[in-house]
Amino acid sequence: MSISRRLLQTVLLAGLLMTQSQILADDQLPDIGTAGVSALSIDQERLYGEAFMRFARASLPMVDDPVLNEYLSGLGQRLVGQANDVRFPFTFFLVRDNSINAAAFLGGRVKVHTGLFLYADNESELAGVLAHEISHVTQRHIARYMEAQTRSTPLTLAGLAGSIALAIINPTAGIAAMQATLGIQMQSAINYTRDNEFEADRIGMGLLYNAGFDPKGMGSFFEKLAAQSRYDSKVPEMLLTHPLPETRIAEARNRASNYPRRTAADNIDFYFAKARIQVRYSKLDLNGLYDEYGKRLSQPGSQQQMAARYGQALIRLTQGKPSDAASLLADLGRHYPDDLFILDSLTDLDVANKQYDSAIKRLQKRLADMPDNEVVVFNLASAFMEAGRAKEAEQLLERFTRSHTENDLAWRMLADAAQQTGNRAQLFTARAEYFALRSDYQKATDDLNTARASTTDKMMQARIDARIAQLQSAKQLDDTLKR
Repeated sequence: MSISRRLLQTVLLAGLLMTQSQILADDQLPDIGTAGVSALSIDQERLYGEAFMRFARASLPMVDDPVLNEYLSGLGQRLVGQANDVRFPFTFFLVRDNSINAAAFLGGRVKVHTGLFLYADNESELAGVLAHEISHVTQRHIARYMEAQTRSTPLTLAGLAGSIALAIINPTAGIAAMQATLGIQMQSAINYTRDNEFEADRIGMGLLYNAGFDPKGMGSFFEKLAAQSRYDSKVPEMLLTHPLPETRIAEARNRASNYPRRTAADNIDFYFAKARIQVRYSKLDLNGLYDEYGKRLSQPGSQQQMAARYGQALIRLTQGKPSDAASLLADLGRHYPDDLFILDSLTDLDVANKQYDSAIKRLQKRLADMPDNEVVVFNLASAFMEAGRAKEAEQLLERFTRSHTENDLAWRMLADAAQQTGNRAQLFTARAEYFALRSDYQKATDDLNTARASTTDKMMQARIDARIAQLQSAKQLDDTLKR
C-alpha cells in the first residue's frame, strides 16, 4: 500500500471519529484550546465548508422542509449563542436517514440525521448531540488535525479536507474500507482524536446547561445508544468506532450531576418535529401510526397529546383527506396560534380546499413580522402560485434569494415562479444557482448562457458574465477537493 493511500485512509478515519459523540471520562481534562490557525485560515475553512455543502446536496437525501429546517436551526443557534470562539455562522441541515448520527465539518456545517428525532425522547437529548458537534467546530478539531498532518505528510490541505468531507458524507463505506486496510494506523488515529472527543463532550455539556437544557440529556441519549447496540443486530453508526461502555455512561451521569438540578421544559415544537418526521420521512405505515397517535389522545393537555393530534392531521393531509384534518388543525390553531408547524399545515389545508385567499391573508400578516422566515415566505409563494399570482411569488422569492443565496429550495421555487410568468432570464439564472449549489457547474453554466441570450439588459448580462467566472473558480476548488 502506498504511503499516500495509507495517509488518506487515516484522514478518513479521523473524520469519522470526529462525528462520533462520546462522554468525557475526566472532568479535569485541560482545555486543548483553539489552535489550527497556521495551516488552515478562517477564510479557507469557510470555503471548504461551502464546498462540503455542495457535495452534501449532490450526494445526500437532504430534507427540504422549511418547518423542520427552521426548528433545527433555531435549536442549534440557541446552543451556538452560549459558545465561545464562534468564527462564522453555523448551518444545521437535516438528512433523511433513520440511522442515529450527526456530524460536524469545517465552517460551522452540522449534519443531522432524521433518526436522531426518532430516538430522542426529549429536547435535551437532541440538544446534547448538537452541543457536542458545535463544540467540535468551535474548538477547530478538524483544522487542528489537518495542521498536525501537514507537518509530517505530503498531503495538501485541500486533499485532507476533501477526504474528511467524503468520510462524513458516506461514513459506512469509509469504515468498511478502513477496517480492511488500516491496521495499526487505526489505533494511531484513535489516540489522536480521543482528546478532541473528550473536549467536545465537556464543552458541549456546558453549552447544553447554559442554553437552558437538562445536562443529563447528553448522557441519557448515549445510554440509549449503548442499549440499542446490545439488542440490535446492526450497530448504530455513532458506535461503530467508539463503543460506550457502562463505565463511561456512568461517568457522564456523574458529570451532569455536578450541575445544579434542572427540569427543562420541552418546546412543543420538538414533539411536532418528531411527529412530522415520523409521518413524512420515516416510511412508517401511516394507518398504524394514526392508530398509535390515537392512543396518546387519552393524555389530555399534554404535549404528547397535542403532537399526536398534529401527527394525525398530517396523515390525513398526506392521504388527501383534508376534511378529516380540519377539526384537528382548528383545535391546534386555538392552542398554538403563532406556531409555524401549525401555520404550515393550515396553509396546506387551505390550498387543498382551494381557499387561496384565506391562506394568503394569513401568511401576509405573518410576513410583516417575519420577512426572512422560510416557512412564511415559501408557503406564501406557493399559495400565490396556486392562486395564479405567480408574479407576486416571483417578486417575493427574488427578494428572499438576495440574502439567502445557499437556499436551494428558494432557487427552485423561484425558477417555477419565473416559468409561470414567462421570465426566461430569471428562470435560467435561478436554475443555474440551484445546480451550482450541487456542484453541477456544467448545467449551471449552460443555464447562465441561456439566460444571457434571453435578455438585452446590458447590466444583467454583465452580472451573468461575472457569475460564470465565479463558478469557474468554485469548480476549481471542488475539483481540488475531490482529487
